[in-house]
Amino acid sequence: MTHNDQHAVSRRRFVQATAASSLALAGTGFASFAQEVKPNIVFILADDLGYADVSCYGQRDYTTPHIDRLAIEGLKFTQAYSNSPDCSATRTALITGRYQARLPVGVEEPLSPLSPKGLGLPPSHPTLPSLLKKVGYGTTLVGKWHLGELPDFSPLKSGYDQFFGILGCCADYFNHGAEAARTYVLPFPGLAHQLHEQEVPVERHGYMTNLLGERAVQTVEGYARSRQPFLLSLHFTAPHWPWEGPDDEAESKRIRSLFHRDGGSQKTYAAMVQNLDANIGRVLQALDASGLASNTIVVFTSDNGGERFSHNWPFTGMKQELLEGGIRIPAIVRWPGRIAPGTVSEQVMITMDWMPTLLAAAGTSPDPAYPSDGEDLGPIMTGRAPHPRKLYWRYKAGSQRAIRDGDRKYLQIAGNEFLFDVVTDLRERANLKDREKDVFERLKSDWEAWAATMLPERSRPAPYNHPGNFLADHYGVTNPAPVAAPLASGPAR
Repeated sequence: MTHNDQHAVSRRRFVQATAASSLALAGTGFASFAQEVKPNIVFILADDLGYADVSCYGQRDYTTPHIDRLAIEGLKFTQAYSNSPDCSATRTALITGRYQARLPVGVEEPLSPLSPKGLGLPPSHPTLPSLLKKVGYGTTLVGKWHLGELPDFSPLKSGYDQFFGILGCCADYFNHGAEAARTYVLPFPGLAHQLHEQEVPVERHGYMTNLLGERAVQTVEGYARSRQPFLLSLHFTAPHWPWEGPDDEAESKRIRSLFHRDGGSQKTYAAMVQNLDANIGRVLQALDASGLASNTIVVFTSDNGGERFSHNWPFTGMKQELLEGGIRIPAIVRWPGRIAPGTVSEQVMITMDWMPTLLAAAGTSPDPAYPSDGEDLGPIMTGRAPHPRKLYWRYKAGSQRAIRDGDRKYLQIAGNEFLFDVVTDLRERANLKDREKDVFERLKSDWEAWAATMLPERSRPAPYNHPGNFLADHYGVTNPAPVAAPLASGPAR
C-alpha cells in the first residue's frame, strides 16, 4: 500500500468515526463540553487572502491540499465576513470580540505611521488570550501583531505568554532584520518591521512564511510536552505584499520599497499561497504526530478580502472596499468528535464571532464589563440550522458604509448608495433601492443608529489626499479615486 493509499484509508476511518459522534451531538453547542478536557486551539489567520484563493473555495489554477483537508475534516462557512476590509481593524475585532470602532485603535484603517502617536490595543482590555490564560491556557502568537508598538503595546501586554513575529503591518519575506528597517524607510520611518522574539528584535535568515511555520511546529511540540492546554495564534504575513515567492530572494534584494507597483504576478502569488498551505500542513502534521489533533480546534481564515492578484470570485471588489470581495473571506473550523466532517454552513458569521465561540469551547465566557458583539457559533457548528444576522461595517471616515440584514445589504461607496440581495445577486449588480424603498430606508436608518453607538470616525491627513498614491491607498487616507476605479466593472450606479 502506498503512502497516498494509507492516507486515504486513514482519512476514511477518521470521517466514519467522527461523523457518528458529531451527528449524535448535533445542535448542542460547545457548552456541554466545558467540564471535559479543555481543547487546544490553533487559530490560523492569513493576510489579504481572497475568498477563492484556496481550492476548496474555488481556486482552479493551483491546489491547497492542507487547507482543503481542514474543510474535508471540518466545517466550511460560505457566508463568512471580516469585520473590516483592512488589516488592524479586523485584528482588533478578532482579539476583543467586539466591533473595532469601540476602540480608538480600531478606528484606524489600518494602524500606520500616519496614526496618532501612542495608539494601540489597551493592555487593560480583556482579550481572547488573556481570558483563556485565566482558565489555565498557555498562549502564543506566532506572526503578525499590528495592534500597537513598543514600549506601550505588544502581544505580551495583551495576554500572550510568547511572541515571535512582527509588531507592525508588513515585512519583506527575506530581509526582515535590522537592515530591513533601515532600507525600507521611505516615505515613513519604520514602515517595514523586523522580527521580534518576545519584545526583543532578532534576525533570522529564511523565507518569512517558512520561519513562522517552523516556529509554530516548535510551539505545538512544546505544548505537547507540557500537556498544558494552549492557544496558538498563527497569524501569517502571507500573502500580503511585497509579492515574493520562496524562490524570489533576488527580487527582495532588488526592490527598495515595500510599495512596488511593478512587482509580483499571478505565478508569484500562487507560489506564496501554496507555500502558506505547505506550512499549514507542517502544523497539522505536528498535531497528528504529537497526538493532539483529536482534542484541538483548528480555525483557518483571512483578515479581509483579497488584493491585487487574489481570486475573489464570484464577488466584485477587493481589499479596502465594502463590496463583498473586500469582506467575504474563507473560514474553516475543525474539531474532531465535535464538528461533523465535510460540513458546509450557510450561516452568516463575522470575525468577532470567534472570540465568544472559542471561549465557550474552553468553558469560559467574555468579561461582563466588555460584552462581545459577536455570537457563539457552537450550536451552528454542531448542527443547528442557520439563522439571520444583522452586521454593520464602516470604512475610511464616512466614504464607505454597509449593513447586512438577512439577505439584504445596504452599501454606500464612492458617493453612491445601493441595496442588494447578496444571496441571489452575488456580484452586487442589481440595485434594489428604488424597488424596495422601505427596506432601503430602514437599513440606512439602522446603520445610522448603530454608528451613533460607536466612536466617531477620524479624518485622514490632507497632504496624502491625491489620486494614484499607493501609500494613500494602503494607509488610511480618505481618497475616493482608488475606490471608484474598481467599481467601473462593479455595480451599476
